[in-house]
Amino acid sequence: MEFHFDQLLTVTFTLFAVVDIVGSIPLLISLKDKMGGIKSFQATFVSGALMILFLFAGKPFLKILGLDIRSFAVGGSIVIFLLGLEMVLGHEIFKGDKDAHAGSVVPIAFPIIAGSGTLTTIMSLKANFDEAYILSGIVINLIVVYIVLKSLNWIEHALGAAGLLAVRKFFGVILLAIAVKIFSSNIGAFGK
Repeated sequence: MEFHFDQLLTVTFTLFAVVDIVGSIPLLISLKDKMGGIKSFQATFVSGALMILFLFAGKPFLKILGLDIRSFAVGGSIVIFLLGLEMVLGHEIFKGDKDAHAGSVVPIAFPIIAGSGTLTTIMSLKANFDEAYILSGIVINLIVVYIVLKSLNWIEHALGAAGLLAVRKFFGVILLAIAVKIFSSNIGAFGK
């Protein structure tokens, strides 16, 4: 198999846009404060494992559970919507249990990093790209995710309290919009 750099670039940037780790920074900082820290390696590892699992066994796994991609996407969109609402309104919906281990898996690894959009995108990319390119794109994105998670304290200090609040509210609205889009494009499948 000959290597096509443009295909790797396309897959990597598609996943980067869907994972949107940069847009999730305000949410991750608020979760880090609520949970008393984020286990960066654990969150990266679990989200990577989910992505790779879905690359190779996504559709059969959901079929075993009696689920389809659309019901999976609707469930994920509701969690994303609630997280966005929390960011915009400043009211706590998800109670912090001060357990960085549990919080690093849910909601950080899933659905924030490896959410229904990411997992659905990975399965969709399989139609057009070789699995080697998708796997490489996942690994590149996981490196970026790990760097961002490790740099949250530095990013928090660089933005300051006012900057963080403004960015948090802005990205909260964006999260709400993403959740509504995922919900509305998948809810139509029910009742058919």
